[in-house]
Amino acid sequence: MSATTLRIATRRSALALWQAEHVAARLRATHPGLAIELVPMTTRGDRILDRPLAALGGKGLFLKELEVALAEQRADIAVHSFKDVPVELDAGFAIGAVLERADPADAFVSVHFARLDTLPHGARVGTSSLRRQAQLRARRADLQLVDLRGNVPTRLARLDAGACDAIVLACAGLERLGLGGRIRSRLAPPHWLPAAAQGAIAVECRVGDARSAELLAPLHDPATARCVAAERALTRHLHGNCQVPIAAYCFESETGLHLAGLVGDAADGRLVRAEASGASEAPEALGRRVAERLLAAGAGELLRLRAEG
Repeated sequence: MSATTLRIATRRSALALWQAEHVAARLRATHPGLAIELVPMTTRGDRILDRPLAALGGKGLFLKELEVALAEQRADIAVHSFKDVPVELDAGFAIGAVLERADPADAFVSVHFARLDTLPHGARVGTSSLRRQAQLRARRADLQLVDLRGNVPTRLARLDAGACDAIVLACAGLERLGLGGRIRSRLAPPHWLPAAAQGAIAVECRVGDARSAELLAPLHDPATARCVAAERALTRHLHGNCQVPIAAYCFESETGLHLAGLVGDAADGRLVRAEASGASEAPEALGRRVAERLLAAGAGELLRLRAEG
């Protein structure tokens, strides 16, 4: 490719900037001579920190300003944590690459306690995720759950200041920021399920932008893309967003894909689980199959109650 500039829209948080720089480094290594410019932006989801994310309308709040920059051609691509990307993109946008997934598990982080099971009765655990709240209540109904928003350093600072006894974050985010040492234990499949696509980085571009698509193609990891496609298809079939506690995790083996899904109730810790295996070449079909099994097992009632609430 010729030595021309590619502009990357990104949020301003430390983790978002790390991810954008990571994509930039991969692009430079793949396309020598390519000039890259970061276009940092603050989204509505970053600005409003005094209300739960679910009450604000969902994780799409972290994308809108970046997509406007793409539409107005102030940027060529945008880098996202894939778990923050709505399952239905607005018209005119596409995922140009999915990078190899990092650790998809959640992290139990505490100053004084090594594991969730060792927290004292009534301990305070910080998280704004309804998915995490539902699984916490299912494991430890005695816990006090504290809504906790903000970037990773902000949440860690609140923990260290004593606002909580523990917090739950994504392992991938901590490790990318060089903070893996703060992980006391992993909350991992099969007993604890992450958000769909957690640990994966997605790069968004404009539909029809052949130049960006060509530049991004070598970064795409098909194995990760298949797994997250199954997870996102499950969420899509359940009409899920961050206002509904839905979890999904898919892995690939020699025999194909295996997907586990969960729908929960953050108020009382009720969980409905289902899983299935399928062909690697049909991840969306697998996602729909597990979603149907969840509905047959009673997830529809939890989803209805959440929508009415």
